[in-house]
Amino acid sequence: MSQEARTPVDFWFDPACPWAWIASRWIHEVAELRPIEPRWHVMSLAVLNEGQDIPEQYREFMKRAWGAVRICIAAEQKHGPEVLGALYTELGTRFHHEKAPAERATFEAALRAAGLDPELAAAAESEDYDAALRASHADGMDRVGYDVGTPVISVEGVSFFGPVVTPIPRGEAAARLWDGVLLVAGVDGFYELKRSRDRDPSFD
Repeated sequence: MSQEARTPVDFWFDPACPWAWIASRWIHEVAELRPIEPRWHVMSLAVLNEGQDIPEQYREFMKRAWGAVRICIAAEQKHGPEVLGALYTELGTRFHHEKAPAERATFEAALRAAGLDPELAAAAESEDYDAALRASHADGMDRVGYDVGTPVISVEGVSFFGPVVTPIPRGEAAARLWDGVLLVAGVDGFYELKRSRDRDPSFD
C-alpha cells in the first residue's frame, strides 16, 4: 500500500517511559497490518512532573530523564522529524531491554546505531533545546490534558492518552486493539475505560 494512502498517527513519547515503549512497539506492529503511518514527537515526563509532589526516588529518575529527550529534540532540529523513529527505537532498546543507564555512552551508542552523529549526545546537558522540547511536549499534552502521561496518540483529529498495555500486542492482536481504539475514538464524548494495573510492564 502506498504511503499516500496511509493515515498519519501522531505519537508523543518519552524514551524513559516503559509504557510508552510498549505502545510504540505495538504501533509498529499495527503499521504492518493496517494502513497507518506513525509520526513521532517528543514529550517529557520531567517537564510534566515539574513542581509536582513526587517520591524522591521518582524525582531522581526525572532528573535523569532530561538527557534523552533533549537529544531527540537536537536530532530533530538537525535532521528533521523523520529521524525520531529510529532514534527512539535505539534509545528504548537500550533503556528497557538492555537496562543501560541514561548516560553519555548509552546516548552515543544509540545515536550511532540510528545513523546519527554521536556528538549529539552533548545535547543531554544543554538547556538550549528546552524551549523546543517544551513546545513539542505542550503540542501533545494540550490535546489530552495534563492529568495523564505518555504516550499520547492522535489520529484523524482525535487524541488520547494510551493505550497502557502489557505485554506488547503482536500480529492480529495488535491490529484488533487498533481497530478498537479507532472505534472508541469515533464516539463523540467518549473519554476513558480504565482499571487498576496489577502487572509490571513486560517487553517480551
